[in-house]
Amino acid sequence: MKAERNVEITNATGLHARPASKFVQKAGTFKSDVKIVYGEKEVNAKSIMGVLSLGVSQGNQIKIKCEGEDAETALEELINFLHEQMAEE
Repeated sequence: MKAERNVEITNATGLHARPASKFVQKAGTFKSDVKIVYGEKEVNAKSIMGVLSLGVSQGNQIKIKCEGEDAETALEELINFLHEQMAEE
């Protein structure tokens, strides 16, 4: 099963340091492969170094791609995570 969607990063610090770490931890709770696409780069969303290497800032659009048995659930929960928990950072 595959699922993907574009998401705008709204928190002030983007996907850097602590927010990136929390996102990677959340992505790691799913069985599916989770990727983040930003510009020309695609990285494993379960890798802190990969996520940090993207340099995603507030207002940037990323694509989250999930593939596996819980892909739909992973996508929904990660988008909710970005909009709710990370908005508080």
